[in-house]
Amino acid sequence: MVRETVLDVNNFIMPLFAVEGKNIKNQIPSMPDQCQLSIDNLVKKCQEIAGLGIPAVILFGVPDKKDALGTAAYAKDGIVQRAVRAVKNKLPDLMVITDVCLCQYTDHGHCGVVEKNIIDNDATLDLLARTAVSHAKAGADMVAPSDMMDGRVAEIREGLDDSGFSHIPIMAYSAKYCSGFYGPFRQAADSAPKFGDRRTYQMDPANAQEALREATMDIGEGADIIMVKPALAYLDVICRIRQEIDLPVAAYNVSGEYSMIKAAEQLGWLDGPRVMMESLTAIKRAGADMILTYFAMDAAKEIRKSI
Repeated sequence: MVRETVLDVNNFIMPLFAVEGKNIKNQIPSMPDQCQLSIDNLVKKCQEIAGLGIPAVILFGVPDKKDALGTAAYAKDGIVQRAVRAVKNKLPDLMVITDVCLCQYTDHGHCGVVEKNIIDNDATLDLLARTAVSHAKAGADMVAPSDMMDGRVAEIREGLDDSGFSHIPIMAYSAKYCSGFYGPFRQAADSAPKFGDRRTYQMDPANAQEALREATMDIGEGADIIMVKPALAYLDVICRIRQEIDLPVAAYNVSGEYSMIKAAEQLGWLDGPRVMMESLTAIKRAGADMILTYFAMDAAKEIRKSI
């Protein structure tokens, strides 16, 4: 009766990785219980997710071919585009969010166009907008640009509006830090950069005030939801954004945060379900309205047990 923060299944968004082929279920070595899924198995997983009452998934594509401009990201028959169609055809009420970025699709592994080993911010914007529009045409309910290019929200908003998708919201990765917690994800999405790192366009982990500036700029460009990524190491940032910004706030409980708990649980060093729920509660307590987490299904089951 006096509990201040209550986790709810409606808070969760489950990330999924789509790959080419049929009947594929590739276990991700660094992410226990998580798999790359072919579209047929991804649809089955979405049925399980919806059955637990989880309202939304976010899709990441792992293409079989890559090139310098990430053309598979915005191809009509791209892996994400086909996955969206398949899921929405079977589960029209499940919210399908799509990650909008180029890193999984480029042969260099960076989130934008590369010219002489330098990321060309402005040349990337049109490709991101084309990607978002292609997802909307496939049936996506929301797009989530994760690239951290300056001006991408405005370019995507204009592209969606001009294509008749003014109703499609944008969940912007506004405060995305250049973090070491992304390691398992990069294995899952095959998206590690082939040279350098992403410090020139992702945020310095030491900065908090910058997160407010980034969020404010994205709102001015048309963002509907503001995201902080990662979550656990940046609870203070989630809290500050929640206090100063009057929009829904999302937080990404990222792969490294997930894998550390899973690994410690497997070694018998801690109570996995208890620490999972404690961590997710902390993220919500900090101010997140929605949590992208690989724990979504496990947490939903724990919540059901407590009812």
